[in-house]
Amino acid sequence: MKNTQALGRPTLRPTVRHALRQRWTALSLREQRLILLATGVLSLAGLWWLGLAPALRTLQQAPAQQAQLDAQWQHLTALQAQAQTLQKLPRMTQAAALKALQNVTTERLGTHAKLNTTGDRCTVTLTQVAPEALAQWLTQARTQARAVPVEAKLQRAALASEGAPSPANTTSTTPTKPPVWSGSVVLSLPAS
Repeated sequence: MKNTQALGRPTLRPTVRHALRQRWTALSLREQRLILLATGVLSLAGLWWLGLAPALRTLQQAPAQQAQLDAQWQHLTALQAQAQTLQKLPRMTQAAALKALQNVTTERLGTHAKLNTTGDRCTVTLTQVAPEALAQWLTQARTQARAVPVEAKLQRAALASEGAPSPANTTSTTPTKPPVWSGSVVLSLPAS
């Protein structure tokens, strides 16, 4: 049975405590000081690893995380402003939207795109379109024609003029051209 102090906490058995006290008094003063110093160093190391190091690491990472969060906030604010701008635009008829989409497609993509309209859906077939032109076209189709992309089936393709590289000319020093996109994009036009 364990002995308890007045507060009800268990204590070491008197024989173990007595043995430890005898062992401590048997040590020389130098050994006692070294044990106390080692205990203090271990306590400080534990305090550092468990308490201070994680907090300092968090403080070091905070500016980078704050910058990332600020960039995300700015992006979301820009998207919110864009959405509010689109909501404020007057309603457009389907015929007007189709005409605007045809104009944007001819202006941005030229002969690299063909339109096919069925009801309120418009399928645009793309052939070797540069990524920048595709991105600009999608943006303008959304803002000017109020067309919403519903489905896209696009594949990266090499330019037709490039062809397959010949085995003898695989170490050519000519710069490579960026990939182009081919496929189709289905857009939903506003309902009349």
